Amino acid sequence: MAGDQVTLLDFWSSPFGMRVRIALAVKGVKYESSEQDLWNKGALYFQMNPVHKKIPVLVHDGKPICESLIIVQYIDEVWKEKAPLLSSDPYERAQSRFWADFVDKKLYELGKKICTTKGEDQEAAKKDFIESLKLLEGELGDKPYFGGKTLGYVDVALLPFYCWFYAYETIGNFNIEADCPKLIAYCKRCLEKESVSKSLKDPQKVFDFVVMLRKKLGLE
Repeated sequence: MAGDQVTLLDFWSSPFGMRVRIALAVKGVKYESSEQDLWNKGALYFQMNPVHKKIPVLVHDGKPICESLIIVQYIDEVWKEKAPLLSSDPYERAQSRFWADFVDKKLYELGKKICTTKGEDQEAAKKDFIESLKLLEGELGDKPYFGGKTLGYVDVALLPFYCWFYAYETIGNFNIEADCPKLIAYCKRCLEKESVSKSLKDPQKVFDFVVMLRKKLGLE
């Protein structure tokens, strides 16, 4: 919509912020990016998300929308003329929301455990992580995207974690592609889309960031 004022409060390595970037890119929405300092949060940050105090926050014409999956749905509803991310079919929409929620509850939490634990705890997290990816791989099947022929809601939810895989693998000493070749091939194929490739960050930089966090936690 012409004249819209859109600002994204974000932190560069956040997979949740990357979701919003992909959705905005797919829709062709121009926006201002406001990088936040997670260790020194400013007044705007607290003003726009006083409840959870988390990024990302999308500010549309002065109104804040919080939580990445809710933001992606909002973007899909407001800029509905181009590239729908959710199906018009209620059942298919419900399935998409289920798998996006699965990504949040499994991949994020297990990835965090891989990066912040050692020994048996880390081994258990790695095992659960691969099992979760295999479930996603099964759901993808032979489709080009989770929703079918076009990039959709589940893809937007999942793909940002791809640039974190290198950190998980290096710290956890395992290989995701060996167990989930179809899923990795899918991620690489999606990277051919400019809306995805320009929204994701360099895996090496993400790894360096995780190493810095591990040092802060006394794990390095």
